[in-house]
Formats: sequence, structure tokens, C-alpha cells
Amino acid sequence: MELEQTFMNFLLHHQERHNRTYHFLILMDAIISAAKHIEHYYVTGALKGNLGCAGKVNVQGEDVMQMDDIAHEIIIHYLKTTGRVIRAVSEESKDIIPLDEEDGRYFMYFDPLDGSSNVVHGLPVGFLFGIAKRNLDGPEDFHLRAGRDYIAAGMFVIPTGTLTIAFREAGTWRFHMDATMNYVKPVRIILPDTPDTWELSFNATNRYTYRKEVQEWVRENERQYAFRYLGALAGDLHRILTKGGMFMYPAIVNHPDPTKLRPEGKLRLMYEASVAAFMCREAGGHAVDEHGTPILDIEPRDHHQRTALYVGSKPLVDDIARVLKGGQ
Repeated sequence: MELEQTFMNFLLHHQERHNRTYHFLILMDAIISAAKHIEHYYVTGALKGNLGCAGKVNVQGEDVMQMDDIAHEIIIHYLKTTGRVIRAVSEESKDIIPLDEEDGRYFMYFDPLDGSSNVVHGLPVGFLFGIAKRNLDGPEDFHLRAGRDYIAAGMFVIPTGTLTIAFREAGTWRFHMDATMNYVKPVRIILPDTPDTWELSFNATNRYTYRKEVQEWVRENERQYAFRYLGALAGDLHRILTKGGMFMYPAIVNHPDPTKLRPEGKLRLMYEASVAAFMCREAGGHAVDEHGTPILDIEPRDHHQRTALYVGSKPLVDDIARVLKGGQ
């Protein structure tokens, strides 16, 4: 009988190897518990009637699914139990959520159910999260952290039972849930160097709404690579991390309906783009915004700030960044 190493055992040894505290273990145990409960609600949602709309709109102006609300409440519950989280930012909360501002050690930025419109179709969704640390050298000013200041970022793809997590300067790793509901078998994720397996992932419906330079880049390059698009960042990023290539969600600047223009981009910086960029960086990749600026260097002005995103294999991202900067 062969038994695989569990995520928590892996993390324990990781903390010891890098001379880091066990506080992070307590936080990650809560995050794992939350993910398991969300997966349970997803799988049993049809029986419980939790798959439809909640009848309200979130701060992003998007219809809230019942599962969005459930996932948010589950995560906040478990974060509270740790006593380690100072403040949390959730896509489903208009305001920053104070938890333990006196004794907490971490900031948590998360999207509780990325791609939730997929739920009613039984398609994959994600739970994305980024974690930053309290200022240990002086008073904490509670400022919003840029992605470069995260100490870890990851995602659960639900209901496939996978966890991919990156640690600062310690790589990106993937785990799979086994029959005992444990995440096991750590595998180091490194983006493939050769373009044989690379994929492009973007919403083809929007291709003519991109700026002309981006449209031209797509025309010149798309036939070289396989095309895949799931409509949920977590699922598409999961493929890119394995196969290489690039996921892109450019700014929408040429839409015939003015209400659908997104000149600043649509994805959220703190709990979507920075999470993806952090994981890709630790896997050897890169990520930039519509100006070719590295995502991880963007200082957030608002906790629900939006951005365009180009993320994946470094040669492709560097190439599109050159175009975005005007061919400099």
C-alpha cells in the first residue's frame, strides 16, 4: 500500500525548512477546511437548491449566485476561527472586513467562487486567494498590498478537487484531493519551456472589442497554439500552468454598447490578477496589465480595483507587453 504525503505535512516541513512560523499552518488549515465545505455544497447544491441566483447584485454589478453567498460566509467563518487574520477582502463584500486587527498576522484577499455562473451547468469554478503579512518591523498601517508583497497565493478548482498554491521564492505546487478528503501528492509546477503544448485562452466573442494592436497580435499568433477557454479564471489558469501559453483578458475599448466598455480591464487586481500573476511567477512565468506594467508591481488604490490581465509563459507575455507599450 502506497500512501501519499498530505498538504499539511508538506507545509509543516516547508515552514521548518524556510525557518518560518507555524502561524501560517493555522491559517492554511482554515482555508483548506473552507474549500472542502465549499466543494461539499457545490456537489450537493442541486439537492439543496443552492445553484440559482440569490436575487441581488454584488459590488461589481454582477448577479450574485446563492453559492457565491454560501462560499463567502464559509470562508469568513473559518478565517475568524484562526485569530490570525487582520482584515479580509472578498469579492462579495463591498467593504473591507475587519477580523482581528489587534493580534492578527495576515491579510487575506479572496474571490470565494470565481466563475460562479458555471455552477448551474456543473462546470468548474474556483476559490482564489492571496495572503500578505502584517508589518513586523513597526506599526501596521493597514495599507492594501501589491502582489509582490504576497507571501502566498493559490486556488482551488471545484469540484475537481485540486489545490495549486505558490509560496514566495519557493515555487508553485499542485495537490489533489484523495478519497479521504485530504489534499495529497505535491507536484512542483514549472511552465513548459517549449511552445509545443502552449495554449491561448481568451474570450473569442470579445476579440473585436480589444484595442487594434492586441487584435493584430491575436491574428498573427493564434494559429500557432491550441485555443481553450472555460470562462472561469481558475479553470483556464489551471490549464496554462500545466500546458504553458497565455491567458488574456484585455481591456474592452471598442464595444458597440457603451455600458460594456472596460477600458481599465474587468478582472479584479487583488484577488484575481495578482493571485494569478504570483502563481505564474513562481512557476517561471510572468503577467502584465494593459500598459505592459507587471501586475505584481501595481499598488492598489482600491480593494475592488480592476485591471486587464495577460498571464502565462514569459516569452508570450513579454511579446504582448512589447506591443502594449507601443513596440518599444
